[in-house]
Amino acid sequence: MENSGIVQIRKRLLSKEVSATEVVWYYLNQIEEKENDINAFITICKDEALEQAKQFDENFEVESKKKMGGIPIAVKDVFSTKNILTTCASHILDGYKPVYDSTVTERLKKEGMIILGKSNLDQFCHGSSTITSYYGPTRNPHDLSKLPGGSSGGSSAAVSADMCAGALGTETAGSIRLPASWCGVVGFKPTYGRVSRYGVLAMGSSLDSPGPLTKSVEDAAYMLEIMAGYDTHDFTTYKEEVPNYYKNLDRGKIKGMRLAIPKEYLEVDLTDGVRENFNKSIEILKSLGAQIEEISIMDPKFSMAVYTITCRSEVSSNLARYDGTRYGLEGKDKDTVKNYFESTRGEGFGEEPKRRVMTGTFSLSAGYADEYFKKSEQVRELIREDFDNIFRKYDVIVAPSTPSTALSDRDAENPLFGEIADILAEGSSLAGLPGLSMPNGFENNMPTGIQFISNHLEEQKILDVGYGLERGLI
Repeated sequence: MENSGIVQIRKRLLSKEVSATEVVWYYLNQIEEKENDINAFITICKDEALEQAKQFDENFEVESKKKMGGIPIAVKDVFSTKNILTTCASHILDGYKPVYDSTVTERLKKEGMIILGKSNLDQFCHGSSTITSYYGPTRNPHDLSKLPGGSSGGSSAAVSADMCAGALGTETAGSIRLPASWCGVVGFKPTYGRVSRYGVLAMGSSLDSPGPLTKSVEDAAYMLEIMAGYDTHDFTTYKEEVPNYYKNLDRGKIKGMRLAIPKEYLEVDLTDGVRENFNKSIEILKSLGAQIEEISIMDPKFSMAVYTITCRSEVSSNLARYDGTRYGLEGKDKDTVKNYFESTRGEGFGEEPKRRVMTGTFSLSAGYADEYFKKSEQVRELIREDFDNIFRKYDVIVAPSTPSTALSDRDAENPLFGEIADILAEGSSLAGLPGLSMPNGFENNMPTGIQFISNHLEEQKILDVGYGLERGLI
């Protein structure tokens, strides 16, 4: 079982080499052994997971036909999960158990997914470190003194530490790709609207994209196919048919594919190991037949500025609903509700959410909205147009996932830490583009990552490129 991925476990389950109960117990034992050091989970669903595994084993003929049957997954604690504690790593949602599932978790559950637990994150997804969580920081499995990245740090750490077969994350601008790179796993951020946001506690409504974190590219393709598709609950989702990403995987398609390297992304302050491993990966891609050229792209400093304003403006709007009275207080007496209301709005939010609310409220306020938010959206449109022009000539953009390997807690004290760490992902997120981050080596025993970005709804292209490189690196 050690370090087996979703597709591998699926094959072993279908051949009856292992039972679902054995698979779940393997991961529960992994969690028991490592969780105190890593703190990847907020909630562990031990009894529920074992019961689901038992149902799979006892009803094998029916359950084995489901694509995720018997597969234990960690779910980022930003997805609504029916009757399971959903906190968004915040104090203000203490005790909140949704009465419904998010569309993503519902689709995966219908295909037999076993929820192993709810994974840790930066509070309300505000951060790139997973140290702003009310439930304590998550540590990087490769070095416990290092950060896992964020905001999907708990999911990435759980996959990296072999505490689950795969995990769900969300990305607003780097929140899947950054922790995937720092923890040495595969992270896939779909086209905005390819996967439903319904039931996902919102951070930036025009940016949020749920996606998988896995041990291989084929696992990411396998999960994405189930998650994606039109949803009547989310008017931003695409109605286009979802391809069979997993079965369509073809590393041979790299031959003749046109890949572009933005020179501005290489002018960022990259560490030596990140740059060296990136260059090695490019040589492998060339040997597989890719045509690679260096291009010019809008300076990423503009993406950083736009993201800072756009995201914080949307945060200030989305957090207004958390007033301390509507979530997690079912069945409480009047005095409890009164005391909670009087204290929680201030105490329930950590420092980072408070900063973002204040900044966002300022940029939306009378007299400043035109100067900041409106101008930011105008530049965002120029960023989209820049990417559109690139994809008229090239199939895929390739770049390092992040400028460095995992940093330390001290680095995260910088208020713009997240924007700096995510600088190579922010532009594509603002444009709503799909992106794949995958490990491509190590620097001082810490993973480095390479990312691929394609045009809207062209997920298959970057899956194919990643699939080919993955085998080229073996």
